[in-house]
Amino acid sequence: MSEGMETIRRALEPDAGLFERIVSADAAWEGKIFSVEHQRVELSDGSLDWREVVLHHGGAGVVAAIDGRVCLVRQYRVALGRMTLEIPAGKVDPSEPRDVCAARELTEETGLVAERLELLTESYGAPGFTNEHTSVYFAHGLTQGEASLDEGEFLNVVWVPVEDALAAIRAGLIDDAKTVSGILAAKVFGLL
Repeated sequence: MSEGMETIRRALEPDAGLFERIVSADAAWEGKIFSVEHQRVELSDGSLDWREVVLHHGGAGVVAAIDGRVCLVRQYRVALGRMTLEIPAGKVDPSEPRDVCAARELTEETGLVAERLELLTESYGAPGFTNEHTSVYFAHGLTQGEASLDEGEFLNVVWVPVEDALAAIRAGLIDDAKTVSGILAAKVFGLL
């Protein structure tokens, strides 16, 4: 193991000086996709504080590329009030393996079928307030099938040259966390 990796592993070890202990947790809201808890926490100095935490089943996404172009889906995101370009992705159903979710979402949204998925990266989009965990895969051996969007899901498939996608990330035009981390990981690992 490299010295840098050892430093990273040590930095991620538990630290009593930074630990927060949950004293109590009350369900504040339950929804179809996530729930919210109000948590009373004891800080490392013994004082008490509050946290609001969004609990989420997580998701999975896929970086799919053919001939130097990456497959993105264009959709309106009401939370942002605008259009986004994202990798095909969706929420993991309870007890569903993440790679199965990724393959399902890729086909549902784009009609693409992958021979094999390779795990690229794992991410937490906003760990300051949510445990939402996303697994991002790279699709190998793509063939085109039929898309089959979920009820109430509207999107367009857009094929973007990899270099343009990277430039759009740098310019802040592609700013979805799973998409940014997935495309950058695929580029760093030599898959794009």
